[in-house]
Amino acid sequence: MEEQLVVPTMAELAASDKLPEVLFWVGCAGSFDDRAKKITKAFVKILHKSGVEFGVLGTEESCTGDPAKRAGNEFVFMMQAMQNIEVLNAYEVKKIVTTCPHCFNTLANEYPELGGKYEVLHHSQFINQLLKDGRLTIEGGQYKGKKITFHDPCYLGRANGVYEAPRELIQKLDAELVEMRRCKSNALCCGAGGAQMFKEPEAGNKDINIERTEEALETKPDIIAAGCPFCNTMMTDGVKHSSREGDLPVLDLAELIASAEDL
Repeated sequence: MEEQLVVPTMAELAASDKLPEVLFWVGCAGSFDDRAKKITKAFVKILHKSGVEFGVLGTEESCTGDPAKRAGNEFVFMMQAMQNIEVLNAYEVKKIVTTCPHCFNTLANEYPELGGKYEVLHHSQFINQLLKDGRLTIEGGQYKGKKITFHDPCYLGRANGVYEAPRELIQKLDAELVEMRRCKSNALCCGAGGAQMFKEPEAGNKDINIERTEEALETKPDIIAAGCPFCNTMMTDGVKHSSREGDLPVLDLAELIASAEDL
């Protein structure tokens, strides 16, 4: 039977007069999508292993409003954002970490002008800092010598210039990082950004996620690493399309770190 993960809510912590080091913003995908829930669990295990005091909003967390804003519904975005900011400020939140680049981008860049000013980190940055501070140590273990290619999420890479933290994590696994021909600032979108995740693609001769997965396959990787639940879904679908589902895993950075440590 799987061990029960203890995930305290901000309401529970506030009742005990505790203010955690970070708020873990789980996001819609991490809360409701069965595949993304595994990423959430892996990150929580890392937080526990590192001794990080954290809390989640639980039922008080609403969507950041990213999909509504990208789809052009500014009114719905404003309503969702204002509601979240009210909750975050009531708990005096200072530092937020999230496993979703869409949440990361929206919280970091679009909430400040609405009164929501926080230090916001993507989980790759946070885990990397834990390793540098000696709060977490990892051995390469099962990933030593494995060829891993990393797909840059648009809202982490081009939108926010975060390229090195994910790659440093892969290298700390003693794995061989193999870059796709389009990577970093020149990376190709997986096809899910800008609310495209929630609609059918326009007519064309190839879906974007298929094109991107083919670029990943060119590197002959053992693993495709992702840092976004949406990218994970799109790349996984691309791997299925290429009939490689059984032998080419698509794993989030948190899953790689957690399984390397056998957490």
